[in-house]
Amino acid sequence: MLKTHFFILVLYFISMVALTLILYALSCIFFSSGVDEELQIERLYAYECGYSSFSDARDSFDIKFYLVAVLFLLFDLEISLMFPMAVTLGALGFIDYITALVFFGVLTIGLVYEWHRGALDW
Repeated sequence: MLKTHFFILVLYFISMVALTLILYALSCIFFSSGVDEELQIERLYAYECGYSSFSDARDSFDIKFYLVAVLFLLFDLEISLMFPMAVTLGALGFIDYITALVFFGVLTIGLVYEWHRGALDW
């Protein structure tokens, strides 16, 4: 049984590396190198939070940056909890399955609410 789990883990890592290499190759193939000189210089500057890094430090930021950061943390935690649930869900009972569905349902309702309120619109 341990060999089976190890084989699945190795297969997962091999597929991650393969997908990374495929996506990198596709980006190299379809990247347009005919970019003008101004854009090339602009790409060398530091870019942080959608603002120029050479402005005044006391400038106010839009609240949407904060909302997107909080939503990212929330759904990042959801993903980190999704893997252990997916691995052990077959061995758990019906109550645990319902608990996982309620957990993901509440987070999905939160995402739909934030989307409806326009927190993800720029």
